Amino acid sequence: MDKREFFLISNSTDLLNELKSIFPDATWSIFERGAEAIEYFFNSPPSLLLIDSELKDISSAYLVELFKSENVYRQVPVILILSKENLSSFDLNHLEIDDFFLKPIDKAEVSSRINLSLNRAARALDANPLTKLPGNTSIIKKIQSLIDQKKEFALAYVDLDHFKSFNDKYGFSRGDEVLMMTARIIVNTIRAFGSKDSFVGHVGGDDFVFILPPDKVEQACQMIIQSFDSIVPNFYDPEDRERECIVSTDRQGQVRTFPLMAISIAVVFNYGQLHHYGEAAQIAMNLKKIAKKNPKSSYVLDKRKSAQ
Repeated sequence: MDKREFFLISNSTDLLNELKSIFPDATWSIFERGAEAIEYFFNSPPSLLLIDSELKDISSAYLVELFKSENVYRQVPVILILSKENLSSFDLNHLEIDDFFLKPIDKAEVSSRINLSLNRAARALDANPLTKLPGNTSIIKKIQSLIDQKKEFALAYVDLDHFKSFNDKYGFSRGDEVLMMTARIIVNTIRAFGSKDSFVGHVGGDDFVFILPPDKVEQACQMIIQSFDSIVPNFYDPEDRERECIVSTDRQGQVRTFPLMAISIAVVFNYGQLHHYGEAAQIAMNLKKIAKKNPKSSYVLDKRKSAQ
């Protein structure tokens, strides 16, 4: 079993000692101030985040919102530690915590609640093991939720052209580096737009999705392509980079030439006409065929259903 990493944000030594006595085998990282914890837990996300509601420097509700706003960390359970006196001051219906318990703590209850949160997160976790981005289950739920809410959105399906030939020559390890680079480009680009309903997911392999408002998506596609095309040549050996292609022999002994990797993006718009996520997937599949006809990185927008 992997070592469990628990983060506690609290300036209460008594609370820390009680929690450590319940989970002595966990690795504990302690932060007395919320601001101190922010950068650290984004660089090294924990298995569980516990936040004392009585922080001195920053709102505990803000910390919860900040942590859960990041796609990569949405699957990490967050537990709020409240006192009876301040329980009514938190809107638990809209605060995106996974559970809470009250001080002074009951050790048996806290043990059960934390274990339940961890087990629930493990069952729900469908994140891609390489990029840690939400996987198929989360992607489908997000798309269907937006459709059911009658939200207007643009759904982009992304994949890499000539990725297999790169993997065949350079190996899976370097291929994984390309996938990580692609994930970072997409996440950082989408984050820059700061939209409430924005989303990034990793379908698997070299397939990704992202969601943005319809009026933002074309600019995002352009930014992703520009970043990808400027970085991806650096993953090739100098001779391949110089001639802008891979020359290799296939299993039949035939010498073949493969271009450097490109990125293709197919964008589906929903202005209320979609009823099921499968419709969006089918449209995107057809659009990707069009995008892949272009040997360079490209994006294709589905404009058959425009806003009324």
